[in-house]
Amino acid sequence: MSRPIPNLNNPEERRAYRRELMAVARGPRRIGVALAVLGSALILVNAYWTPIPNLVTLAAIVAGFALMLMGIGMRTQYHKRRMRGEI
Repeated sequence: MSRPIPNLNNPEERRAYRRELMAVARGPRRIGVALAVLGSALILVNAYWTPIPNLVTLAAIVAGFALMLMGIGMRTQYHKRRMRGEI
């Protein structure tokens, strides 16, 4: 059974829907940000302290951005389906 489409003109419903959207794909988005930050930190570690293969830092950054984009895409698809009343 689908839920009613939120009325985004009503501030209370808009606030509730925003909280709902923020919960969609939270894990992949947060892990993606963490991996991108970790990859950036590894670049600094490589530059100032100990050598780390560039492939490791690049893989962390690329994987992080891929996860962030996947999470954003999942949230966008959820929004589209929710606005059509499919969810």
